[in-house]
Amino acid sequence: MASKDKPANAPEYEVGYGRPPRHSQFKKGQSGNPNGRPKGSLNLGTVLERTLRETVVINENGQRHQITKMEAAIKQLANKSAAGDLRAIKFLALLIRYGEEGATETTVPADSMAENDRKVMEGFLKRLGVNKDDRRQNEPGNQ
Repeated sequence: MASKDKPANAPEYEVGYGRPPRHSQFKKGQSGNPNGRPKGSLNLGTVLERTLRETVVINENGQRHQITKMEAAIKQLANKSAAGDLRAIKFLALLIRYGEEGATETTVPADSMAENDRKVMEGFLKRLGVNKDDRRQNEPGNQ
């Protein structure tokens, strides 16, 4: 018996947006991309890292040195910056800032953190108008 809402000849599964016909759907356990990405294929980051780690021979002050391509590129950037190339200066400044941010993300000693916290608290209390003398009087043991 058909329900009251659907006609007797209506399909059990309605095809529409986001609901493809059953015969064209992926079968259970079968991948939509059976070949997939070939094993061992490299992504951009891997290729870039390998390329930048390759060595090249340069002449510096009449002597031959073997350095990585990354070092050679940074030397050229620094030389252009020293010559006054504004784009090179801007890019070198970005690299320096990026390098410094990476270096400062290491763990900070607890003593320096406590010092920074103390300075922040003093600034906060100063804005509130509380003097050092007032704070010492209100500390436990000074009453």
